Amino acid sequence: MKIKQLSLFLENRPGALNRPLRLLAQAELNILTLSVADSSQFGVLRLVMRDWGQAINLLEKYGFAVKVVDLVAIQVVDQPGGIVKVLDVVEKAGVTVEYVYAVPKNRPGHTVILFCFNDPDTAILVLQKKNFKILSLEELLPAPMP
Repeated sequence: MKIKQLSLFLENRPGALNRPLRLLAQAELNILTLSVADSSQFGVLRLVMRDWGQAINLLEKYGFAVKVVDLVAIQVVDQPGGIVKVLDVVEKAGVTVEYVYAVPKNRPGHTVILFCFNDPDTAILVLQKKNFKILSLEELLPAPMP
């Protein structure tokens, strides 16, 4: 159960972040979660969204270079050391963590962490063997409003 993430390189200048986000909003494409990492000259905008294929087409149409990366969403017990249990399992399997970020809680007492692994398939296999809950994109999405 891998989740697609879009990554865009942005210049570090006023309005650079707003431009792709405005395009997505105007197209009514909703973002589940995002992360921005920066350096002195550029930033990387990372997006997870349901309609990622439509988002790629739209963003590329307006000149953005978009890279698609597979993430693994893992439900982790919300307590000190919860993430360490995940890291111990993947470390023993020789899997490298490239980066992580959290998304809003989907269950009381748990949090969800999105991992970018160098080998997501192996990570999923070893984590499932240790009974970690790997979530699909649908399981991350908020429940529809009544």
